[in-house]
Amino acid sequence: MKPFLLSLCAAVAVASNALAGDTKIPAGVFINQQTTDQYLARDNLLGAKVHGPDGKIIGDIEDLIINEYNLVTGVVVGTGGFMGIAEKKIGVTVSSLKFEETAGKTKITLPDATPDVLAAVEAYKPTQPRKSVMERAQEKAQELTDKATQSAKSASDSARPAIDDAVVKTHEAYNKAKEAAAPAIEAAKDAVNSAIEKASEAVDGMSK
Repeated sequence: MKPFLLSLCAAVAVASNALAGDTKIPAGVFINQQTTDQYLARDNLLGAKVHGPDGKIIGDIEDLIINEYNLVTGVVVGTGGFMGIAEKKIGVTVSSLKFEETAGKTKITLPDATPDVLAAVEAYKPTQPRKSVMERAQEKAQELTDKATQSAKSASDSARPAIDDAVVKTHEAYNKAKEAAAPAIEAAKDAVNSAIEKASEAVDGMSK
């Protein structure tokens, strides 16, 4: 690989590995670690099985109900049916659920969910229509595009100063090498011209 390309690759590598130590992180925005009094919805709620008062599974938690203050006030439980077919979704307040920790596993029970109650309760009616598969796919595609664009821009912005510096240094080295080689090039030209002149004189002498 040519020295110029080596310099560029090295500059890009150094810039890409640089730490953002000068970036100021806003206070009160990000959470670095889960505390003992917190749990993640994906681990303990979403998809979790809900048991009735007799211990039998009545359904699973499919979604969270969040109020205007961004607090979880309830969950949506899918009950009845088979493999999602003819399933009825019901809304349940979080306070109605009973959480029990056994052998490191969380068991969720809805004590009031007797068969008669589940049959009589109305299905949960969301005010906003569920997103279609196409809408979710488009959002995911846009998310991936945005992430790729941002990553490329960040890498480019980080590498640009180092690349510019490498280009300047490479041009400087080239100019210095050119200057250093100039006397040798001139000397070679003079030697060639002298040899040509001597050869011409020799030919002229032979022709006389």
